[in-house]
Amino acid sequence: MPTSRRVSRVASLIQQEVSQMVLHEIKDDRVGAGMVSVTYVDVSGDLQHAKIYVSIYGTDEARAQTMAGLKSATGYVRRALGQRIRLRRTPEVIFIEDRGLERGDQMLSLLNQLSEERQSKDLEDDIPEAED
Repeated sequence: MPTSRRVSRVASLIQQEVSQMVLHEIKDDRVGAGMVSVTYVDVSGDLQHAKIYVSIYGTDEARAQTMAGLKSATGYVRRALGQRIRLRRTPEVIFIEDRGLERGDQMLSLLNQLSEERQSKDLEDDIPEAED
């Protein structure tokens, strides 16, 4: 299926270009409130819509400000993509916050906590009790 290969290639190009825009070109101060990285781009089969998933590291307030800044910059991002990527029609751009990394970090911390609790319990079981 050559169309799926093309869709994935276009998604990869969009991810690279938007990452560069977020780092260097979007001048909205709200976007710099949290560390932003583009984690995934989902392009529709007809190349008309692009969902851009971004991971934001920071406080909840910084996340909200960053998402507001990104949503206000969608026109600029779409226009810049149209100039950089040669397509008949530039896809509509939608920014979506990706919390997958945050959830993964929470799961790792929970697993580490369980591991520590088991080790401490095993150590307590190994210590012989003093006789009276």
